[in-house]
Amino acid sequence: MPELPEVETTRRGVAPHISGRTVRDVVVRERRLRWEVPRRLPAELRGTVLATPQRRGKYLLFPAENGTAIMHLGMSGSLRMVIHDTPPAKHDHIDIVLDGPYRMRYNDPRRFGALLWTRADPLRHPRLARLGPEPFDPVFCGDYLRRLAHRRKTSIKQFIMDASVVVGVGNIYANEALYRAGINPARGAGRVGAERMSRLARAATEVLGEAIEAGGTTLRNFVGGDGEPGYFQFDLDVYGREGQPCSGCGTAIRRRWLGQRATFFCPACQR
Repeated sequence: MPELPEVETTRRGVAPHISGRTVRDVVVRERRLRWEVPRRLPAELRGTVLATPQRRGKYLLFPAENGTAIMHLGMSGSLRMVIHDTPPAKHDHIDIVLDGPYRMRYNDPRRFGALLWTRADPLRHPRLARLGPEPFDPVFCGDYLRRLAHRRKTSIKQFIMDASVVVGVGNIYANEALYRAGINPARGAGRVGAERMSRLARAATEVLGEAIEAGGTTLRNFVGGDGEPGYFQFDLDVYGREGQPCSGCGTAIRRRWLGQRATFFCPACQR
């Protein structure tokens, strides 16, 4: 599933090619995504000029002159820029046709993504209004996490993955951040002290930042390529390394299940 770094990489990839461009047309081949694509969307966007795309959590925001298109990539969605005469492939559900040489094409084999429209403040849209802060926002810190975790019995891993707490800390990034912070992922959130909460906040921000920069090395793929931004081009310390030695102490990495998600950790380094 595309997570925050992949969504941010997508935003950076398409931004230079759509910012300031006029929408000539919107071609919807399949509107039955997670939520049905609004039938009025082509008429709303046609003839408008797009501003620089934004991101909120895992949602992409495409501001136009009269509203904002809100996109979620779901479990298998991707965007790429293609020249106008590129024939659509299977699962190419939506084209936003721009002036100039390109159109932005949305592909989604599993159709769990979405393309919505609002004329109001997009941050007040029901899908975005209850999201927690961005991991790069100064408000996201140890004190903030400590306040929210007070008396919470849920595991610290499930807590840090809760989008109402902070957006974008998906499964891989939660595993990696907890390893860097030296916290056992099964520990109750309310039992993590202030100092280690501060380490966790810093680690989550660092891991996500590194993932974004790694994805940024393949932005060229968004034009005339396969649209894949080269996810996870950074070294993983624990995720997917069950049985392999910990890079810090040599103890074998273990795997367990928390909240129906595979969880990897070092039993010696993480307490």
